[in-house]
Amino acid sequence: MLMTATLTSTENTWRHQAVAALVSGGPDSAILVAELARDSPRVVPIYVRFGMIWEDEEEDALRHFLRALAAPAMAPLKVFQLPIASVYGPHWSLTGNQVPGADSPDAAVFLPGRNLLLLAQASVWCHLQQIDTIAMGLLKGNPFADSSDAFFAGVEATVKAALGSKLHIVRPYRDLTKNQVLQRGRSLPLGLTWSCMQPVRGIHCGRCNKCAERQKAFADAGIHDPTRYA
Repeated sequence: MLMTATLTSTENTWRHQAVAALVSGGPDSAILVAELARDSPRVVPIYVRFGMIWEDEEEDALRHFLRALAAPAMAPLKVFQLPIASVYGPHWSLTGNQVPGADSPDAAVFLPGRNLLLLAQASVWCHLQQIDTIAMGLLKGNPFADSSDAFFAGVEATVKAALGSKLHIVRPYRDLTKNQVLQRGRSLPLGLTWSCMQPVRGIHCGRCNKCAERQKAFADAGIHDPTRYA
């Protein structure tokens, strides 16, 4: 198994117990799940499919990354289905039309309610599996309302009221930048991670907002970008 630095957190108990991790194919959550597998006796990676245009490539990349880790603590990937087309309608994430480009602001890639939707099934599943912690790889400076302390406190309170659960949602990277997180995972097979919102023949397009963010992050971190771009 490829090893990384120990997680930084003000809490000292949850990471030594079973933990679920909401993961995409991106570097942040990939590095998180690798670090969790070092600290925790059992890590369950959870991927939620909404029907977005990049999910086939993203899930495939995630599976390749998890296999490359070969971590004894890693449970098989758990995949949930939560089709969102009837709610989102003709949204760019579902149609591929007018996908935000490299020069678009961060606000352009906001997916309404994403964290709320990610946590909906995962929190119930964790309650049934007696897993008390869900980890997410959210970074410092995330500007969206569903990444705030108040939002996560509200979700925890709602789950407790609905299920009697003592679920905790932890964000070990909440005080770290993408540059810092990439530095933590530089020994990992980051070329197997996925960031693109508009895949071209199974590889990164190199033109969308997320591809531009990925390229800048590797450059700023001083790490070779192993990604293939169309």
